Amino acid sequence: MRISKRITAALVTAGAMTVAGLATAAPASAAAYGGQCGSGYGVVNHATISGKGTVYLTYNNSNGYNCVVTIRDKAGSAVPMFAGIARSDDSAWAAVDEGNYTTYAGPVYRYAKGTCVTWGGAISGSYAGDEDTNCDS
Repeated sequence: MRISKRITAALVTAGAMTVAGLATAAPASAAAYGGQCGSGYGVVNHATISGKGTVYLTYNNSNGYNCVVTIRDKAGSAVPMFAGIARSDDSAWAAVDEGNYTTYAGPVYRYAKGTCVTWGGAISGSYAGDEDTNCDS
């Protein structure tokens, strides 16, 4: 099963968790990466989760690891969130953090020096990310 099909399954689960707790959202501010992956990680890619937040792909040149973190535009009550990463040769998400969070999901890590990665995140059932990118990171 391709990772994109597993993304859909994760979103169905996240969407079901959301139904019980819908609320009116406050005006959002842009989600900024705040070093959640730790020292040595720099942002190499990102994707906006429209009106909800941003998922960031980071890379550490010294150890060859990529990291993904999904950050909400504005912290609030816990909502279903997801962060995931896999190498292009993985048959499933290699690392996932999924649950109800107030600010961010992740960080999740995968060694991927010289290998493409598939990465993504979700907030309240809305997904953003990309497949087979950042092959030189």
